[in-house]
Amino acid sequence: MTQTEKLVESIVKGMQEKKAKGVAVADLRKVENAPAQYFVICSGGSPQQAEAISDSVWETVRVEAGEKPAAVQGARSGAQWVAMDYGTVMVHIFLPEAREHYDLENLWEDAPIKRYEDVE
Repeated sequence: MTQTEKLVESIVKGMQEKKAKGVAVADLRKVENAPAQYFVICSGGSPQQAEAISDSVWETVRVEAGEKPAAVQGARSGAQWVAMDYGTVMVHIFLPEAREHYDLENLWEDAPIKRYEDVE
């Protein structure tokens, strides 16, 4: 398993710890001009849950993979979308309406997408 694949696993774990919905990983490695190797996407039910998911991803990745994001946008502002840039992996935490609007899974339809069961 590569370092990037371990990073993706840590991100998914951090999302699941805060009961994120609709966790999906888009493998962009074979998509020409993709901005990252992977997109990890999920939904939170409220701005507070999206912030908690972001915090959980940050901490889980820091502990398990020893990495921190180069940038985070949308956190702590009640935004509809939190984006975390780990270089090879982009994390997208949406509120449901924003996720439907931006529809990243279909935007990158050439990429294989792995979907995870929701954790209750």
